[in-house]
Amino acid sequence: MGPIAALLSCPLLFSPLAAQTLLSSDGGPVHLVGSDLAVLEAQEVRKEITCTVTPDKPTLGFDLRYHAGFNITVPLKELAGSENALTILFRVTPLDHPSEPTYFIQRYTVPNVAEDAGGDALLQGSLDLGEGNYHVDWLMRDRQQRVCSSFWDMEAVLSPKDKEMKLEMPANSIEAFHAEQFTEEPPVPRILDKTPLKIKVLVNFAPQNAGASAMRPQDTSALVSILRRLAREPQFGKFSVVAFNIQEQKVLYRQDSGEAIDFPALGEALNSVKLGTVDASKLQRKHGDTEFLTELIQKEMSGSDHPDALIFAGPKVMLDASVPEEALKPLTDVDYPVFYMNYALNPQAIPWRDSIGRAIRMFRGTEFTISRPRDMWFSVSDMISRIVKSSYVRKLGVQATQ
Repeated sequence: MGPIAALLSCPLLFSPLAAQTLLSSDGGPVHLVGSDLAVLEAQEVRKEITCTVTPDKPTLGFDLRYHAGFNITVPLKELAGSENALTILFRVTPLDHPSEPTYFIQRYTVPNVAEDAGGDALLQGSLDLGEGNYHVDWLMRDRQQRVCSSFWDMEAVLSPKDKEMKLEMPANSIEAFHAEQFTEEPPVPRILDKTPLKIKVLVNFAPQNAGASAMRPQDTSALVSILRRLAREPQFGKFSVVAFNIQEQKVLYRQDSGEAIDFPALGEALNSVKLGTVDASKLQRKHGDTEFLTELIQKEMSGSDHPDALIFAGPKVMLDASVPEEALKPLTDVDYPVFYMNYALNPQAIPWRDSIGRAIRMFRGTEFTISRPRDMWFSVSDMISRIVKSSYVRKLGVQATQ
């Protein structure tokens, strides 16, 4: 779990003495202060420090992990006086495995607070879960041993129609919040009795709102999760990745035919994105964004690197001018499938086909709308089936001509 964030309604800073610590994750012995253990075991809500604890319902992310957490509101007048300290301790227990709780602790220093201080302090915590039902025992105490405690249950359960989805965490498992998006992907065991399939992925790293000045973390996370889902498919063994931004009319990162997607390098490249800043020379081109998309498609589909599938991914791109059909017509004889994973959290807001969607129709491409994690899972499963079938048919054709 990442550090609990301290968000305040006044210019007061809570300083963590140490990063939030996972005390136990395997049911092993945990040594707690006797009074803390007594509070957790008593299951009685205490308000010696006035605080309000609001649990966050577990939600399934595009990374196919359940994310849960809590928000704590504390009136600043409760902390008035000389320097104080807050200790937050909580344990999460899977109801199917009551003898295997997981414990977390976080300590914060609180500077001097005026007696007439107004406003609230807001503390937030988060964690990741596998599918299952859980019970949370939570407490916070200050240096005077005043306690605020709360207890709640959480349910992280897939609907019956989504049961075939394979989540990234085992059922009844509890982990620290996984915040790093661009960590290196662990090795994936590939299917050895077949020639690994090669895919090329073109990702438009852009915000859902075309007028936004920056990408929201959830948008970046969703697009990276799509890449990770593809990277973990055992039948894919070669990856070419092109990260671009149509707004900037720029290719941000390129990886040619690697055995794994280099996520750290991708993350480093994306740090250079400054949305809304376009080279003056590009602005002079009336339809520069359309020309950029056209040239990108032409280059990536006419190269010598012959993939088994070409996959576009990203939010909708509504350009003033469409990619001209005559520019793409020479490429329409490609013998591999083309897909578009259209990341649209609110597809009803712009219900019509966007510029990339119209362009891939020239190649009899298949478009998927990705609004929820289940959309990503089932669209990738569908793509894999189509790619494997296309590769098999193509190989049969090659054998027939020999």
